[in-house]
Amino acid sequence: MKKDFNHCESLYWVFTQLCNDKCDHCYNLSGPQGERISEDECLQIIENLPDKIDRIILSGGEPLAEKKLLYRILDALRERYADDAQIMLQTNGDLLTAEILDTLIEKGVTRLDIASIDRYHKHAGARLMDLAGLFESRGVNGDDKDPLIEKDTYLVKGKPLSWGYWGATDDMWLGGNWARGRALEKGNWKRDPAHNFCKVLSGGIGFLSGAEGIPQEISIQLWRINPCCPGTYKAMGDARREKVADVLARVAQSPVFQKINAGDPIGMGESVGIGREFAQARTEDLQNVCLWCDEFFRDYFDMETLSSRFEMSRIEHHVGY
Repeated sequence: MKKDFNHCESLYWVFTQLCNDKCDHCYNLSGPQGERISEDECLQIIENLPDKIDRIILSGGEPLAEKKLLYRILDALRERYADDAQIMLQTNGDLLTAEILDTLIEKGVTRLDIASIDRYHKHAGARLMDLAGLFESRGVNGDDKDPLIEKDTYLVKGKPLSWGYWGATDDMWLGGNWARGRALEKGNWKRDPAHNFCKVLSGGIGFLSGAEGIPQEISIQLWRINPCCPGTYKAMGDARREKVADVLARVAQSPVFQKINAGDPIGMGESVGIGREFAQARTEDLQNVCLWCDEFFRDYFDMETLSSRFEMSRIEHHVGY
């Protein structure tokens, strides 16, 4: 386990939940009334990021719905990291124009991912060919398919500008992971307790150390520091007020987060008296490992003190003793 967290391989930052769409599968309740934070808060978060980051993925919500704030963030990131951090942008593409694309490239964005090519988004991918033409007109390469997974696609400096597209599928975005937000409210999540989202990219695995084929990646939802995109029931820390490296160093001492780092949410409670058999039974009852994670951090583990907070009677109630 690394001890110095002032170098982070990958940061996924949802800096806004404002969006021009209101998808039924959205896990963070993005939409026209989505939660937002101020420019000052964003600048403070950038100040509190690790000293070195290999890639930064900016997402939402819809980042272009807060275009002025996005541009300010891009300027601040360039001031902080120069060209040492690869900057990626995830967008639904609805608001992207030639003028905006030119500005994004000028401000250092090297990769754009159109995350809306599916039946859940408003336009369901109808702009794909128009966007392909727009990218081609600006020399943005569309052949690089896996920049979010393969380290070679973002660690090598001087790679050409690139773009890609993807969207929600029953196997991935709805495949046991997004039991959150509007997806949970609308029932758009797959009931699959066998699916361990903690062990895949954007899950908790490797958030402290990296894992085989998976970069060390953390997620910040607005200001909430999380080990994964869905996030824990309570955030590990507040990026507006705490150095992200300090938060990671603190939780790295906890056997609970060491298990999450290993992609083992069923075993994360063992150090505080929550056995695997009980955790597995609760996951089966809830039909989703992320919902078990929520219950664990709500009822059995205190995020602030990193210690047990469960009462035996609660366990007895759940298992029917």
